[in-house]
Amino acid sequence: MRALSKSKLLSFGQCRRRLWLEVHRPAERSTSDASAQLIAAGNRVGEIAREIYDPEGRGVLLSAQSDGYEATFNRTIELLADDRPIFEAGFSASGALFFADILTPVNSDNRRAWRLIEVKSTGSLKDYHLDDVGVQMFVATSTGLELDAVSVAHIDTTWVYAGDGNYRGLLVERDVTTAAKERAAQVAGWVAGAEKVLTGDMPEVRRGRHCKDPFECGFSEFCAKLDPDPEFPSSWLPRVTSRPLKALIEDEGVRALAEIPDNLLNPSQLRVKRHTLSQTTYFDAAGAAAALGPYTLPAYFLDFETIQFAVPIWAGTKPFQQIPFQFSLHVIGPDGPRHVGLLDTTGDNPSERLAKALVAACGSEGVIFAYNAGFERGVILALADQFPALAGALRGIAGRLEDLLPVAREHFYHPSQKGSWSIKSVLPAIAPDLRYQDLEGVQHGGMAQEAYLEAIQPDTNPDRRAALQRQLERYCELDTWAMVRLWRFFTGQTETGGSDQK
Repeated sequence: MRALSKSKLLSFGQCRRRLWLEVHRPAERSTSDASAQLIAAGNRVGEIAREIYDPEGRGVLLSAQSDGYEATFNRTIELLADDRPIFEAGFSASGALFFADILTPVNSDNRRAWRLIEVKSTGSLKDYHLDDVGVQMFVATSTGLELDAVSVAHIDTTWVYAGDGNYRGLLVERDVTTAAKERAAQVAGWVAGAEKVLTGDMPEVRRGRHCKDPFECGFSEFCAKLDPDPEFPSSWLPRVTSRPLKALIEDEGVRALAEIPDNLLNPSQLRVKRHTLSQTTYFDAAGAAAALGPYTLPAYFLDFETIQFAVPIWAGTKPFQQIPFQFSLHVIGPDGPRHVGLLDTTGDNPSERLAKALVAACGSEGVIFAYNAGFERGVILALADQFPALAGALRGIAGRLEDLLPVAREHFYHPSQKGSWSIKSVLPAIAPDLRYQDLEGVQHGGMAQEAYLEAIQPDTNPDRRAALQRQLERYCELDTWAMVRLWRFFTGQTETGGSDQK
């Protein structure tokens, strides 16, 4: 049997069926847009790592994709006799293979050894990283390579980009030599187990937590067809955190909502169970109206669209920082609704321009509603920290925020929500005439980020950029108009006019 790659062995560790499908039925995989973005971020971090660890440009970058595995293995052997950093060096032994992100030579005590560095585009060291380097140490030492140390280099989320393409400091290195040795001792067993799986029929594996841990599996849709959920699955229960309930669902595999004992459920979960099974709507109209009764007009309804970069592109920003590029604000006053918004697709850092526009649009008084307001509050307070001249006004805006999500969660539930109180789950039950799926182009947050990234590219056609801007504006405006409709519903109002969102 051909040697197993590091990724195949890690797939085996997550799920035997996943490994089998990757080898025997790869066409069944569904690749998400998020996966593509993660790959792109990983590639960019890899490029920067090579610059950081080889500032003089002496290193050699290998490519198994263009040169083939065997040629890369042979070229690696040749380069190990030299004294230069090696990137994507290939090793194969004991039934497994891998390609090292970075190998740097270490000379001490008249001997040649190497430091192996695995580069990750995450903001911290993860447990599965240790499995990763364990495989690498097992294979590398099986070839006779002497390793002085093994490290994981991940992104330092506290680092601030100074600009001009200088990314020194982006990565922080963690020595994991001891942990890598411990995992390496298990790899021979992983190889044997994986080989056994691949020579047999497709394994029978019950779906569960491993489908998303540590990675979202691309074969989830395929497995769901083989093992469909009951009509009302227990996975619809919100916020499953109690140990007895988690054990029942995840360990014992109880997948039918009807089979979950009431005494294991909190009030919110019990409401989901009862109204899902009876297919009835729960609406505490008096309670919802009372919760919103203290707030008088004018009322504001705010939503942001944000972007984050593993590798910052604007000076003064940090890795994974939430940077707002758009806001929508519906204002309800005595004379009816009006809309204000800002979308910045210039390609420059939009933060300051957006902060100024937000201060101008929100004024100094009146409640500001958001849905899951902690997110908006975090964005606003981060802007206040960045721009001292606007800090007072921005903190004042943050202090006026009120959250519509708890009102919905405490006072309303429709079976169509399937246990979710996201605005896109609640809206169809309350305002079925507002449909995100009817929007052109941008229909959810992930699509908004993709559209923004395309719009700010210098080579994007002006007509295409204008079309993306219209799509983004319509999407974000619908988010805040949806909140207006929810607010009206919860306060007992019935009118729906006053906006061009239909």
